[in-house]
Amino acid sequence: MPLTELILTENVPGLGAEADVVKVRRGYARNYLLPRGKAYEVTPGALRQLDALKQKRAEREARELNEAEELARRIGKARLVFTLETGETGKAFGSVTAQDIVNRLKNELGVEIDRHKIVLERPIKDTGEHEVAIKLHHDATAQLVFQVKSAEEPKPEATSAPAEEPKKKHRFFHRKKEEKKETE
Repeated sequence: MPLTELILTENVPGLGAEADVVKVRRGYARNYLLPRGKAYEVTPGALRQLDALKQKRAEREARELNEAEELARRIGKARLVFTLETGETGKAFGSVTAQDIVNRLKNELGVEIDRHKIVLERPIKDTGEHEVAIKLHHDATAQLVFQVKSAEEPKPEATSAPAEEPKKKHRFFHRKKEEKKETE
Protein backbone atom coordinates (compact mmCIF):
# COMPACT_ATOMS: atom_id res chain seq x y z
CA MET A 1 0.00 0.00 0.00
CA PRO A 2 1.99 2.97 -1.20
CA LEU A 3 1.03 6.16 0.60
CA THR A 4 1.72 9.76 -0.26
CA GLU A 5 1.66 12.91 1.84
CA LEU A 6 -0.59 15.80 0.86
CA ILE A 7 -1.55 19.21 2.24
CA LEU A 8 -5.29 19.81 2.15
CA THR A 9 -6.51 23.15 0.78
CA GLU A 10 -10.11 22.74 2.06
CA ASN A 11 -12.12 20.56 4.41
CA VAL A 12 -12.52 16.99 3.18
CA PRO A 13 -15.08 14.99 5.19
CA GLY A 14 -13.54 11.93 6.82
CA LEU A 15 -10.00 12.99 5.97
CA GLY A 16 -9.09 16.33 7.50
CA ALA A 17 -9.46 20.07 7.56
CA GLU A 18 -7.78 22.84 5.65
CA ALA A 19 -3.97 23.01 6.11
CA ASP A 20 -3.72 19.48 7.50
CA VAL A 21 -0.90 17.22 6.31
CA VAL A 22 -2.40 13.79 5.64
CA LYS A 23 -1.21 10.47 4.28
CA VAL A 24 -3.47 8.91 1.67
CA ARG A 25 -3.18 6.22 -0.98
CA ARG A 26 -1.63 7.34 -4.23
CA GLY A 27 -4.67 6.51 -6.33
CA TYR A 28 -6.97 8.60 -4.13
CA ALA A 29 -4.54 11.50 -4.33
CA ARG A 30 -3.92 11.16 -8.08
CA ASN A 31 -7.55 10.56 -9.14
CA TYR A 32 -9.58 12.63 -6.69
CA LEU A 33 -7.78 15.12 -4.44
CA LEU A 34 -5.20 16.61 -6.83
CA PRO A 35 -7.40 17.07 -9.94
CA ARG A 36 -10.16 18.78 -7.91
CA GLY A 37 -7.72 21.15 -6.19
CA LYS A 38 -8.56 19.85 -2.73
CA ALA A 39 -4.90 19.15 -1.94
CA TYR A 40 -1.35 19.50 -3.21
CA GLU A 41 1.80 17.51 -2.69
CA VAL A 42 4.20 18.11 0.19
CA THR A 43 7.36 19.84 -1.05
CA PRO A 44 9.82 22.11 0.74
CA GLY A 45 8.16 25.16 -0.87
CA ALA A 46 4.69 23.92 0.07
CA LEU A 47 5.75 23.46 3.70
CA ARG A 48 6.75 27.15 3.77
CA GLN A 49 3.25 28.08 2.48
CA LEU A 50 1.66 25.88 5.13
CA ASP A 51 1.86 28.67 7.72
CA ALA A 52 -0.15 30.96 5.45
CA LEU A 53 -2.79 28.25 5.02
CA LYS A 54 -2.99 27.70 8.78
CA GLN A 55 -3.47 31.43 9.34
CA LYS A 56 -6.21 31.52 6.70
CA ARG A 57 -7.90 28.54 8.38
CA ALA A 58 -7.74 30.20 11.82
CA GLU A 59 -9.29 33.40 10.45
CA ARG A 60 -12.08 31.47 8.73
CA GLU A 61 -12.86 29.44 11.85
CA ALA A 62 -12.91 32.58 14.04
CA ARG A 63 -15.26 34.31 11.59
CA GLU A 64 -17.59 31.27 11.49
CA LEU A 65 -17.63 31.09 15.29
CA ASN A 66 -18.48 34.81 15.61
CA GLU A 67 -21.29 34.47 13.07
CA ALA A 68 -22.65 31.40 14.89
CA GLU A 69 -22.56 33.17 18.28
CA GLU A 70 -24.36 36.22 16.87
CA LEU A 71 -27.01 33.97 15.32
CA ALA A 72 -27.35 32.10 18.63
CA ARG A 73 -28.07 35.41 20.41
CA ARG A 74 -30.71 36.33 17.83
CA ILE A 75 -32.35 32.91 18.10
CA GLY A 76 -32.27 33.08 21.90
CA LYS A 77 -34.21 36.38 21.84
CA ALA A 78 -36.85 35.11 19.41
CA ARG A 79 -40.20 34.02 20.85
CA LEU A 80 -42.19 31.88 18.46
CA VAL A 81 -45.76 30.62 18.83
CA PHE A 82 -47.00 27.54 17.00
CA THR A 83 -50.69 26.60 16.89
CA LEU A 84 -51.95 23.04 16.58
CA GLU A 85 -55.44 21.81 15.94
CA THR A 86 -56.64 19.79 18.91
CA GLY A 87 -59.65 17.63 19.55
CA GLU A 88 -62.09 17.84 22.43
CA THR A 89 -59.86 15.68 24.60
CA GLY A 90 -56.81 17.90 23.99
CA LYS A 91 -55.06 15.45 21.66
CA ALA A 92 -53.19 17.25 18.89
CA PHE A 93 -53.81 16.60 15.22
CA GLY A 94 -50.32 16.98 13.81
CA SER A 95 -47.07 18.07 15.41
CA VAL A 96 -44.26 20.63 15.38
CA THR A 97 -41.29 19.16 13.52
CA ALA A 98 -37.75 20.37 12.87
CA GLN A 99 -38.81 21.48 9.38
CA ASP A 100 -41.62 23.60 10.88
CA ILE A 101 -39.09 25.28 13.18
CA VAL A 102 -36.72 25.92 10.25
CA ASN A 103 -39.51 27.47 8.18
CA ARG A 104 -40.66 29.72 11.04
CA LEU A 105 -37.06 30.88 11.77
CA LYS A 106 -36.62 31.68 8.08
CA ASN A 107 -39.83 33.74 8.06
CA GLU A 108 -39.25 35.50 11.41
CA LEU A 109 -35.48 36.07 11.46
CA GLY A 110 -34.54 35.60 7.81
CA VAL A 111 -31.90 32.97 8.56
CA GLU A 112 -31.45 29.69 6.75
CA ILE A 113 -30.64 26.78 9.07
CA ASP A 114 -30.24 23.13 8.15
CA ARG A 115 -32.99 21.08 9.78
CA HIS A 116 -30.47 18.44 10.85
CA LYS A 117 -28.86 20.97 13.21
CA ILE A 118 -32.03 21.12 15.32
CA VAL A 119 -31.85 18.65 18.22
CA LEU A 120 -35.37 17.25 18.36
CA GLU A 121 -35.80 13.70 19.61
CA ARG A 122 -39.34 13.40 18.29
CA PRO A 123 -41.97 15.78 16.91
CA ILE A 124 -43.69 17.91 19.56
CA LYS A 125 -47.35 17.03 19.97
CA ASP A 126 -48.30 18.67 23.28
CA THR A 127 -49.13 22.25 24.10
CA GLY A 128 -47.08 24.46 26.40
CA GLU A 129 -43.59 25.91 26.41
CA HIS A 130 -40.78 23.93 24.82
CA GLU A 131 -37.02 24.45 24.55
CA VAL A 132 -34.98 23.09 21.65
CA ALA A 133 -31.21 23.20 21.11
CA ILE A 134 -29.83 24.21 17.72
CA LYS A 135 -26.21 23.27 16.98
CA LEU A 136 -24.90 26.13 14.87
CA HIS A 137 -21.19 25.39 15.30
CA HIS A 138 -19.21 22.81 17.25
CA ASP A 139 -18.58 25.52 19.89
CA ALA A 140 -21.88 27.44 19.65
CA THR A 141 -25.35 26.11 20.47
CA ALA A 142 -28.52 28.20 20.53
CA GLN A 143 -31.52 27.55 22.80
CA LEU A 144 -34.85 28.28 21.12
CA VAL A 145 -37.85 28.69 23.42
CA PHE A 146 -41.28 28.58 21.82
CA GLN A 147 -44.92 28.12 22.75
CA VAL A 148 -47.30 25.55 21.32
CA LYS A 149 -50.93 26.58 21.66
CA SER A 150 -54.19 24.94 20.80
CA ALA A 151 -56.19 26.44 17.95
CA GLU A 152 -59.57 26.71 19.63
CA GLU A 153 -62.64 27.79 17.71
CA PRO A 154 -65.28 29.72 19.64
CA LYS A 155 -68.29 27.53 20.21
CA PRO A 156 -71.63 29.23 19.38
CA GLU A 157 -73.43 27.06 21.96
CA ALA A 158 -71.51 28.64 24.82
CA THR A 159 -72.76 32.15 23.99
CA SER A 160 -76.42 31.29 23.33
CA ALA A 161 -79.00 29.76 25.62
CA PRO A 162 -78.59 26.04 26.19
CA ALA A 163 -80.42 24.15 23.50
CA GLU A 164 -82.30 20.92 24.06
CA GLU A 165 -80.64 17.79 22.91
CA PRO A 166 -82.24 16.31 19.83
CA LYS A 167 -84.25 13.20 20.43
CA LYS A 168 -82.51 10.02 19.51
CA LYS A 169 -84.10 8.05 16.76
CA HIS A 170 -84.38 4.38 17.42
CA ARG A 171 -84.18 2.22 14.41
CA PHE A 172 -85.07 -1.38 14.50
CA PHE A 173 -84.08 -3.80 11.87
CA HIS A 174 -86.27 -6.85 11.49
CA ARG A 175 -85.33 -9.89 9.66
CA LYS A 176 -87.87 -11.07 7.23
CA LYS A 177 -88.68 -14.63 7.74
CA GLU A 178 -88.47 -16.61 4.65
CA GLU A 179 -91.59 -18.40 3.77
CA LYS A 180 -91.16 -22.01 3.19
CA LYS A 181 -92.30 -22.98 -0.17
CA GLU A 182 -93.87 -26.29 -0.27
CA THR A 183 -93.37 -28.14 -3.39
CA GLU A 184 -96.21 -30.50 -4.04
